[in-house]
Amino acid sequence: MRPGYGRNYLLPRGLAVQATVANVKAITKQREALLKKVAADKSAAEGQAALLQSLTLEFARKVGEHGVLYGSVTSMDIAEAIGAKGFEIDRRKIQLSEPIKEVGDFEVPVKLHREVTANLKVVVVKEEA
Repeated sequence: MRPGYGRNYLLPRGLAVQATVANVKAITKQREALLKKVAADKSAAEGQAALLQSLTLEFARKVGEHGVLYGSVTSMDIAEAIGAKGFEIDRRKIQLSEPIKEVGDFEVPVKLHREVTANLKVVVVKEEA
């Protein structure tokens, strides 16, 4: 790159700073603070994952002749059930590829952090009349 690009474009718009000793120190401190925050978020997510993996959610739904549900169990249903148990999970973090439409036991992945995923046990049973 030519020196005029930084001087005339990047620096006036705040897209870059000069590499002075003070600026390098400030950027190093920001990077360290960010790494500490990421580590704290990851450890919190790992703790929450351990709690979620011990949890089992049970859903009772109406079932047709061949074991197929009339409705389905969606990520919204799972998020509400988790909320009823005292956890606060966004439904978009529940990695359900398609709604559950049959009776049985299922493992549903919940992505709590980009490196932490918990497997939640979901049981769908026949609703008794």
